[in-house]
Amino acid sequence: MSLSINIQRVVVSTHIPSDEALNEWINAAQISVEQNTEITLRIVSVDEIQSLNRDYRDKDKVTNVLSFASEVPVGPEVQILGDIVICADIVAQEAAEFGKDVKDRWAHMVIHACLHIQGYDHIESDEREIMENKEIEVLKALGFSNPYQVD
Repeated sequence: MSLSINIQRVVVSTHIPSDEALNEWINAAQISVEQNTEITLRIVSVDEIQSLNRDYRDKDKVTNVLSFASEVPVGPEVQILGDIVICADIVAQEAAEFGKDVKDRWAHMVIHACLHIQGYDHIESDEREIMENKEIEVLKALGFSNPYQVD
């Protein structure tokens, strides 16, 4: 059983992590693989993420990350776990706003999205606590600080 990660770079920027880093962070999210599984990570522009947010969530505004869990079996040998869409410009902007290193912010957004496609959520306070604790745990194992802690 294996996890296949498809990285699509629609935008190019110096502040986007390498494929190796992105793969490391996705694998660190401890995705349970019972069969060959695929994830797509798409790095997009502000315009594209706003369109997706509008079309799929009825929110006509930009956002940092969208996660689309899949329940569609491709076949007996492959499962598509989901798609992750991250807006490079928003991640960089938020890193500056929050006083975080852009690499730290990227790692957080990748882990956050991976948890979403595994069923974690943060709408209710009890769910938020579970998800945030999991994010903190995974990021700490990778050597990153708590993303919710204000420096």
